[in-house]
Amino acid sequence: MKTAKEAFMSPVSRPVSLPHPILPAADWADRFTLGLPVENLTAREAARLALEHPPGWVRKLMVLRNALVAPFGLKGAAEEVRTSEAEIGGFPVVSASDDRVVLGFDDRHLDFRIVIDVRQDRPSGQTLSVMTLVHRNNLLGRLYLAVVMPFHKLIVRRMLSGIGRRLLTSRR
Repeated sequence: MKTAKEAFMSPVSRPVSLPHPILPAADWADRFTLGLPVENLTAREAARLALEHPPGWVRKLMVLRNALVAPFGLKGAAEEVRTSEAEIGGFPVVSASDDRVVLGFDDRHLDFRIVIDVRQDRPSGQTLSVMTLVHRNNLLGRLYLAVVMPFHKLIVRRMLSGIGRRLLTSRR
């Protein structure tokens, strides 16, 4: 049975209005939010918690994805999870502040951005938001997104839940 804090931390899907200023040409987007009973979490820390600790099944899916897209000349996901000022979890940093990190890159088939926001908007905690913006450049981009979309939604939800669990465990 879930505790009150764990139930509070279930990711919720939220609408996204397009066009969006971060990727004005985006033609697909989603956003998930999670209430966190913590203070002072930065967007960079949240991005690191989400992207540096993917579940094993996600790592296996990425290896499979890389093998499947290589014949089409598409960029592969990072084989190892790297973090520096220029990238987080293998994704290039487009921009970063304490309350927002934008990750992503442009490729032949699609351009994408991952936007991680942290807001101090709760009486005792913060709201974490992960938004994905995609501009599909061609038919291959449309097909690719159609295939990965169910996995994408599951991965984002699981990663958000994982952040919540790690934060609860580390702050007890």
